[in-house]
Amino acid sequence: MVLKAELHSHLEGTASPELVKRLAKRNSMSLPAELFKNDGTFKWTTFLEFLNAYDLASSVIKTPEDYRDVTYDYLRQCAEQGTIYAEVMSSPDHAAMAGMSYQNHLDGIVQGIEDAQSDFDIVGRLIVTCVRHLGPERSIEVAKQTVASPHPLVVGFGMGGDENAHHPSDFSTAFNTANESGLLCNVHAGEMAGPESVHAALDHLPVKRIGHGVRSIEDPNLVQRLIDQNITLEVCPGSNIALGVYPNFAEHPFLKLKEAGCKVTLSSDDPPFFHTTIGNEYRIAANHFSLSDNELTEITKISLENSFADQKTKDKLIARL
Repeated sequence: MVLKAELHSHLEGTASPELVKRLAKRNSMSLPAELFKNDGTFKWTTFLEFLNAYDLASSVIKTPEDYRDVTYDYLRQCAEQGTIYAEVMSSPDHAAMAGMSYQNHLDGIVQGIEDAQSDFDIVGRLIVTCVRHLGPERSIEVAKQTVASPHPLVVGFGMGGDENAHHPSDFSTAFNTANESGLLCNVHAGEMAGPESVHAALDHLPVKRIGHGVRSIEDPNLVQRLIDQNITLEVCPGSNIALGVYPNFAEHPFLKLKEAGCKVTLSSDDPPFFHTTIGNEYRIAANHFSLSDNELTEITKISLENSFADQKTKDKLIARL
């Protein structure tokens, strides 16, 4: 089995429909029937409907124990698929909506990461994210909370949400606050908006990686800029097809970006929403992009080298390859 690494998954969005229903029952919550299809999977059609379904599913995560279980369950699944390292992105805003403090959300996730490493020999790290469509003021608050409660397992700061809301420059205060405290940064761009979104992120935010970034292929100058600035792309092919960014894998630019010299990695984004897993993303790369096991292992190595983990952890993990 090819050893794998994942850099781009939204923690709240990793909870399976079964786990969401279990947590709802634990917390005496009723879920709207329209959250699920007849086959039990999450129901949504457009990107904004997906965001709404994501919010509904996340609302059942109400205690540190819930966050621990979501984290542990996801890392267990990753480990079963040969994953040795996973960075998950958490959303303190979703925790706050469920009535939880930043510290409680962090304590639960840390417990899940530590338990999973002990039980499955998978290394997990956390990137704290703000939500773009909730606006710049909230992003500053999230950055301040993150910096005020440093933890060795918290290695980064990022931003998800609706890429077409606000401008990257609106979030420079939040990102600079996090970055100046020693956290490395990533941001979603070049997924639901075009290459101008990636240019703007690179112009205004101290980022080392771009979440998705696939639409960079539309601008040769941007492709060269990504190479020149040593920016890593967190590519999620299954998600891109599920959300209609591309009609099929034959049209997906993963190979073009790779062959141009960009640093590309593989991740699953919100696996149960997009009917995928990190193992499936590697299978997509093998079956649709014709990558060999050696080339897939090289993708894993690129992921580890450009992870936000400390160098000692990176060296240990790379040695396992």
